[in-house]
Amino acid sequence: MSMSDPLGDMLTRIRNAIGRRKTKVSTPASKLRARVLEVLKSEGYIRDFSQTDFDNGKSEIEIELKYFDGVPVIREIARVSKPGRRVYVSAKTIPQVANGLGISILSTPKGVMADHEAREQNVGGEVLCRIF
Repeated sequence: MSMSDPLGDMLTRIRNAIGRRKTKVSTPASKLRARVLEVLKSEGYIRDFSQTDFDNGKSEIEIELKYFDGVPVIREIARVSKPGRRVYVSAKTIPQVANGLGISILSTPKGVMADHEAREQNVGGEVLCRIF
């Protein structure tokens, strides 16, 4: 059975692992997931991630979650654009998360990037998720 929302699945795995205070969580690999994780890593929300390829042609990403004084760095992680309802924004209408303390991750024609990068490059796109 195919998954209808792979990115939503990854975000839910991260949310569940943080709730259980896990240090690592794994998810099936894809290019979009890897690019979203690159943004999370560059913004300081996760420690690192690594991709493992298996003999059967499938691959998996292992994500190292980040904690500060025992408290998870990610307080809230939510999918915005879903398969049933896509959310697109222009460069001028990119939403701020928690007055700029959080980030929105966008899929733009110039690649997957954080909201502040999209504003700098004056490019809009699909709002994938928001993190605080």
